[in-house]
Amino acid sequence: MWTLENKKALITGGTKGIGRATVLEFLELGAEVLFTSRSKEDVFEFEKELRNKGLKAHGLTADSSMNEDRSKIKSWIAENWKKLDMLVHNAGINIRKKANDYSEEEFRKVLEINLISPFELSRLLYPYLKESGKASIINVASSAAIQDVGTGVPYAMSKSGLLQQTRSLASEWASDGIRVNAVSPWFTKTPLTKGYLEQEEKMKSILSRTPLNRVAEAGEISAIIAFLAMEKSSFITGQNIIADGGMSIKAI
Repeated sequence: MWTLENKKALITGGTKGIGRATVLEFLELGAEVLFTSRSKEDVFEFEKELRNKGLKAHGLTADSSMNEDRSKIKSWIAENWKKLDMLVHNAGINIRKKANDYSEEEFRKVLEINLISPFELSRLLYPYLKESGKASIINVASSAAIQDVGTGVPYAMSKSGLLQQTRSLASEWASDGIRVNAVSPWFTKTPLTKGYLEQEEKMKSILSRTPLNRVAEAGEISAIIAFLAMEKSSFITGQNIIADGGMSIKAI
């Protein structure tokens, strides 16, 4: 049962960081994967890389925060699969500023991509998830969802809201055979965090708060996502797995 054989998965933001690692993890476990990215070039290059490794996934250039692109994703699934077993909401952004320095456009963009898009896409794909009978939605949240880690208020708001979205949908859709869970990473090596982690003082502060004394690798987070996707976790729903190297248990 430690497998995703014959399962069909959609992973948003699938060309970089945690999303990329999740695509690779799912493929290695036997799943059929559709991944999205806003960059046509990134989709092309990742598909090419996968082919060179003897792997195959379907890439789609789509921005999950746009209605027309969400419809494109739905159409692809309807035409090619007609059901969806796993939906990983990984696409996300952050803009780091003090609260009073955000423009309305900036903070609404963070909320739209990190919080509203997963809700809209989940609702749009609901019929295909229900058709699976054993579907799993995994939301990539953040340690910022449960405490202040200096990522900026809009990001924290969006990820905290995503956790409540996880709990509420898990309860509402359980009778349809759809499980909904989340994973909340602490700092992880991804293109999104690269510049921040390269700042010596920032990294020093992060490590001082983390008992394991390092940041996570993307593959360590994708392994949790894979577990939540497979039937080995069939009695887990509405939960948030915190992957933070012990940061949240350290008081001093």
